[in-house]
Amino acid sequence: MNISENTVVSLTYELHTTNEEGQQVFVEKADEQNPLVFLYGVGMMLPKFEEHLAGLKTGDEYGFELSAADGYGELDPGAFADLPKSMFTEAGGEIPNVGDVIPLQDNNGNQFRAGVTAVHDETIAVDLNHPMAGKNLMFNGVILSVREATQDELAHGHAHGADGHSGH
Repeated sequence: MNISENTVVSLTYELHTTNEEGQQVFVEKADEQNPLVFLYGVGMMLPKFEEHLAGLKTGDEYGFELSAADGYGELDPGAFADLPKSMFTEAGGEIPNVGDVIPLQDNNGNQFRAGVTAVHDETIAVDLNHPMAGKNLMFNGVILSVREATQDELAHGHAHGADGHSGH
């Protein structure tokens, strides 16, 4: 069976990106023991990621590169902020270090993560861009299985595991 709308795909992948010097940097992977399983065509994955997988079948190998614009977007120079240190110390928390990723919440209760770029006397500078923003994404891997989605999966809008049974 080929990957198309309403199929559940199980695959392995390795994700690399490049650093400022143009060298490949390993980001993450999913292997046979812990594959990525998803319902194809419902917007769970990056649209261009799905486009590259369309029509593949079990056993097929794949490899492709997504531009930053087709991945998590270009870096937004406006997505940097200075947070008061009191935000961290008032609740008895610790001051984060440069390089830490901290959970934040906006006024609407939406949760997101920010990377700490600097620690000043009164403020903590954070980058609100997605960690992969501004980076090309290089994927390669193997399609482990492709099957029809169950009615439950289609109703819920997500896969219930490689074999169609949820782990609840």
